[in-house]
Amino acid sequence: MSQLDLACEAEISSRHLSFLETGRSVPSREMVLRLARQLEVPLRERNALLVAAGYAPVFSERQFGDPTLQAARKVVDLLLAGHEPYPALAIDRHWTMLAANRTVALMLTGIEPSLLEAPVNVLRLTLHPGGLAPRIANLTEWRMHLFERLRRQIDVSGDPILMELLNELSSYPVGGDKESPTSETDFAGVAVPFQLATEVGILSFLSTTTVFGTPVDITLSELAMESFFPADALTLNTLNLMMKRDEPR
Repeated sequence: MSQLDLACEAEISSRHLSFLETGRSVPSREMVLRLARQLEVPLRERNALLVAAGYAPVFSERQFGDPTLQAARKVVDLLLAGHEPYPALAIDRHWTMLAANRTVALMLTGIEPSLLEAPVNVLRLTLHPGGLAPRIANLTEWRMHLFERLRRQIDVSGDPILMELLNELSSYPVGGDKESPTSETDFAGVAVPFQLATEVGILSFLSTTTVFGTPVDITLSELAMESFFPADALTLNTLNLMMKRDEPR
């Protein structure tokens, strides 16, 4: 974004913006927040900008289990439960699993116990040789997809923990993809499917990401819900049967 474009979007003069950039003028608290909003700076970094400008941070950060986030937690639980019999989970900015529905647990068979010890990192659980990786039919494709998402997060946040995670994941060995069956629908160029080998065949999913639309809390702004939908009839029928078997009698 050019200086002129940013000035127009923020409804200030380009001269004033130039003075702010060069340090000839000191921004007000409101100006810091206005520019950060136009630049889509994450809430965590907006706090850092405020502190750098000499102001107190305005965005709070609470633990996901904090009682003050109870209303938001109920929304997450409703979304996860309502998505059954399809898998869905909630993650934080470091891909730590905060909550998941029952279907997720049913799919995590044969995983190394250490990967399931809290806190569970979803990317590590997915790509580790002792995790889901040996069962992912299109591992190379899915791995590249996850790496792209992780790199975008790093570009935006500069988070050193995410950088370390990317280095760790990149060191994992990658075996050859299993032979995937022809899908009923061709998603090439539209979406990357997640294909998981099971006893009944390869289950194929399309994923979506849901975030809170108007968060003013850092924890909520960094929370995402990953929901997986069946991409073919086999997956649809298998998930329905899995949930029926798991229902208490």
